[in-house]
This record gives sequence, structure tokens and C-alpha cells, in this order.
Amino acid sequence: MTALELAVTDLAGLRVALDLGMDRVELCGALEVGGVTPSLSLAAAAVALAAGSGLGVHPIIRARAGGFTYDDDEVAVMVADVRRLVDLGVDGVVVGVLRDGGVDLAALAALREAAGGVPLTFHRAVDAVTDPDVLDVLADAGVTRVLTAGGTDVTAGLPALRALSARPGRRVQVMAGGGVTEANLVSVLEAGVDAVHFSAGARVFDPSAEAGAYGAHQVTDPARARALVELARSHVAGH
Repeated sequence: MTALELAVTDLAGLRVALDLGMDRVELCGALEVGGVTPSLSLAAAAVALAAGSGLGVHPIIRARAGGFTYDDDEVAVMVADVRRLVDLGVDGVVVGVLRDGGVDLAALAALREAAGGVPLTFHRAVDAVTDPDVLDVLADAGVTRVLTAGGTDVTAGLPALRALSARPGRRVQVMAGGGVTEANLVSVLEAGVDAVHFSAGARVFDPSAEAGAYGAHQVTDPARARALVELARSHVAGH
């Protein structure tokens, strides 16, 4: 069956994934900006909560919001974060580093070394890369799977997702994510991807944020998550 991954920002979201019997969580801080590296304390609590359940905990490693081209200081911080998170017992890490329109191979090699034996996922930074052989580049660099929308979002990217999934000799798992909804989930599954990633997010507006115009933060909507998981499972059961 196609693996299902939920992007979460807190333990409440992780509990939703546990309750639904999902395969993995991508643990993030600040999903409202696309996710940044979660705190070590949150990661430790997530690992403890998921222990023995079969739910994989995969934190994103992203030093800041914005793009994915990093300076040496930012790379050093992310490498150190990977080492500490692996020491805490995470099941994998999620990275994405670019340079001059392609994969930053030097930074990726440093992150791969820091991760040791745990799987590496390359996140949607890949959607900014135009190299048609990027999957081979990532496989050669030790990446296990790639998170991609196939373009700006999974609906527009369906042809690319089909092509990536059907690529002869593919050595990297293809995980579709980026705008997955109840309306397009079945089409995404039928693209032949190895996994589907979604956040089932809801925006929370806290009045205390108004004084500094800090905006909303994103959490997991349990009902949306359940609807997506049940739709995925019913589709698979019918085929």
C-alpha cells in the first residue's frame, strides 16, 4: 500500500497520526512558512510518544523560512541539528539544499554524513530543480526518497509525478506532496507514487498575536486527516 505521511507541528498532530495508523510524520516547526527545524525537546517528546508504534518520526532540517540556498554558517547549524536529532532516535531526516539552480552536493554530503544510517528525504526544494536526472543525482548522494509536487502543486504536477514514478531503474522513492486534498488524492494515488504527504492543516488565530501582527499558526485538523486517510484506504481496498 502507498505509505501515508502527515506533516505535524506538535504532539497533538502526532497523536492524530498514531490514532489513524499512519506510516510517518514529518515533524516541523512553523508549517505556516513551510516548516523549519523543530526544537530538540519537541523531537525528543515525539520519539518517546511514537516509540513501539511503527510510526516513523522524520524531522525537517531547515534553518529558516524562505529559499533553500544556504551559507556556510546555516549549513553548519543544520548539520549539527541532524547529529543531535539522530542521537535522540529519530527515524529519518528531511532536507533540501540548493546551489545555482541545482542540488548543493557539498551541503547534502555533509548532511548525509551527519545522518549516519537513518534515511534521508529530500523535500520540495527539488521542485525548483530543472535537471531531468535529479533523481539519479539524489540517489547517488544517498537520498532514500524525494518529496515532490511535480511542479507548483500536485494537481498541476500529475503528469510529472506519473513520469517520475514510472522512470526506468528508479532508485529513489517518490512521495507526492504539495496541495493534497480530498479532491485530488485519488488522482495522486493513481500516479503510482510510493507515498503521499499532506498536512490536513487548520489555521489558528490567537488574539494575543494581534499586538505584533504575528498572524496565525498551523495545526493538524483531525477530521481532515481522517477523511484523507480513509479515502486513501478505501481507494486501495477497491483496487
